[in-house]
Amino acid sequence: MNIQEYIESGILEEYALGVLDDAGRTDVERLAAQHPEIRQELDEIMHGLDAYAQAHAVTPPSGMRERVLTGWQQAIQKQEAPVSPMTVTSAPAAAPAPAASDEAVVRQMPVADTSAAGRTRWLVAASVALLVLSALGNFLLYNRLRETEANLEVAQTEQSRYAATQQATLRESDERARQLSILRDEQFQPVELKGTPKAPDALARVYYNARTKAVYMDVRNLPALPAGKQYQLWALDNGKPVDAGVLAANTTAGDTIQQMKDIASAQAFAVTVEDAGGSPTPTLSTMTVVGNI
Repeated sequence: MNIQEYIESGILEEYALGVLDDAGRTDVERLAAQHPEIRQELDEIMHGLDAYAQAHAVTPPSGMRERVLTGWQQAIQKQEAPVSPMTVTSAPAAAPAPAASDEAVVRQMPVADTSAAGRTRWLVAASVALLVLSALGNFLLYNRLRETEANLEVAQTEQSRYAATQQATLRESDERARQLSILRDEQFQPVELKGTPKAPDALARVYYNARTKAVYMDVRNLPALPAGKQYQLWALDNGKPVDAGVLAANTTAGDTIQQMKDIASAQAFAVTVEDAGGSPTPTLSTMTVVGNI
């Protein structure tokens, strides 16, 4: 059973308004006892009806009670007043009255209830009917409002997701533009790093700006590493290795150009395999690519 669909079906409102038959009311009470969500919704509906009735209650005008009681008394007196028998005039001797009946039969005609009590009962019934219809309409509008709010929340979530996607796209576009500007900047000298006998197919490129000391790494092809290992770039300055930083996973995969540590002076660059996080000294036996400026 889908509890939310049952709650939104309108049967709880019909229960609160008293328009369900005995079987329907029994079923609602059984489900309310079994499911706290249905009980809570039913209690809120009953409370809402009570609040609406109190908010729209009409105070009868002054003197209404006296007029109603007076009308009822007059109506009762009319019904209890004795009926005066009709006077029967004797007929001539030649035409004696029929022996079957000595008195005329008097029948009282029904009178429409136009008293103040009747009018009051009609006004009360009409007011109750209008109250029930108004309450039902308000609950239907409330359900529509909740549905609209839910749809609005979904639309706002989709809008936020779209905005986040757009921002990510813009950041990626900006990064691509920055990388392209580096590749086209004549102050950056490309240094080809070719594979060693350990990885003859490996290939990478370093962009080095001797004036600003900036270094960028562009991987073309590097072998995949086991878990716990990471590539590290080294600048060779007069044969002495200088740490230029470790390569990020997306850089190793060739998805981006990574800015490395600034290098004051270098005649060559090389990449080795080190433990994740890098090493203060290179493991020369794991050198993968190397290239001279």
